[in-house]
Amino acid sequence: MTNSKTKSKDFHRLSTGWNIVANLIAGLLSFICVFPFLFVMIISFTDEKTLATNGYRIIPEKWSLEAYKYVFGETGEMLLRSYGVTIFVTVVGTIISLVVISLYAYAISRKSFKYRNFFSFFAFFTMLFNGGLVPTYIVATQLLGLKDSIWALIWPLAMNAFYIMILRTFYKTSVPDAIIESGKIDGASEFKIFYKLVLPLSLPGLATIGLFSTLGYWNDWFNALLYIEDPNLVPLQSMLMRIETSFQFILQNAQNSSLSMSALQSLPQDTSRMAMVVLATGPIILAYPFFQRYFIQGLTIGAVKE
Repeated sequence: MTNSKTKSKDFHRLSTGWNIVANLIAGLLSFICVFPFLFVMIISFTDEKTLATNGYRIIPEKWSLEAYKYVFGETGEMLLRSYGVTIFVTVVGTIISLVVISLYAYAISRKSFKYRNFFSFFAFFTMLFNGGLVPTYIVATQLLGLKDSIWALIWPLAMNAFYIMILRTFYKTSVPDAIIESGKIDGASEFKIFYKLVLPLSLPGLATIGLFSTLGYWNDWFNALLYIEDPNLVPLQSMLMRIETSFQFILQNAQNSSLSMSALQSLPQDTSRMAMVVLATGPIILAYPFFQRYFIQGLTIGAVKE
C-alpha cells in the first residue's frame, strides 16, 4: 500500500515536471511564431535613415511614423475605401460560405440521403481536377456577368470542397443519429432539425470553417486582379499590391521622375513595405480570439473514439 502511494507521488511529480517542460517548449514555439510579426511592426515604426544606417534592430535608435504617413497620405482615401470593400466581402462572403458549405456537408453526412455518395464524389473530384483559369474566367465574366462586380470577389470563394469534407466528418463524429431521430419523432422537418438540433452542436466545426473562410476572403487579391478594374471596388490586398508596384516604378524611373533625388531618398522604402504588411494583417489578427475557443474544439473533437 505504501509502495503504491509512493509510486503515485513519483508519477505526479514526474508528470508535473514534464508539464513544465512542455509549457516552456510551447511558449518558445509560440514566441518564434509571433516574433516575426512583432519585428515587422518594429521596422514599420523605424526611421528610414536609421534603418539604412544601422540595419534591422529590435530596438531602433529613432522611431518614426513616416511610413504610415506616406501610405495614408498618398492613397489615404483609396486605402480606406479598400478597407471597406474588404470588410464587406469578408463578412458577406463568410456568411454565404458557411450557409452553403454547412448545408452541403450535412446532406452528404446523412445515411438516409440516397445520393450522398454521388455528391461526395462530386465535391471530392473538384479537389483533384478543375477546368483551369481560362474556363473559369469565361464562366465568371460572360456566363455570370461578374466583371467589375463586388460579387466577383465573393462567389468564386464561396464553395470549397476541402471544407465540405472537414465539416462532413465533423457531422458524422459529433452529431449522434439519435438526436436527429428524436427530432423526426417529434415531427420536425429536415430544416428545423438542422437549425434547432444540428447547428447548436456544430458551433466548433462551423467556427473552424468560418475562420478558414475569413482568412481566405481577407487575403484574396487574385480575383480582384482578374475581374476588377473599377478603382472603387479594389480590395485591400490588391490596393496594397498596386501601391507597392507604383512605388517600385517611381524608384526604377527616378531619372524621369519629377521628384528630386533628395525627395526620392527620403521616401520610406523598406518601412512602408512593413507598414503595408501591418495594415493588411493587423485587423484579421484581432478577429482570431473570437474564434479561438471554437477553433480548438473543432480541431480536437472526434479525435477520441468512445
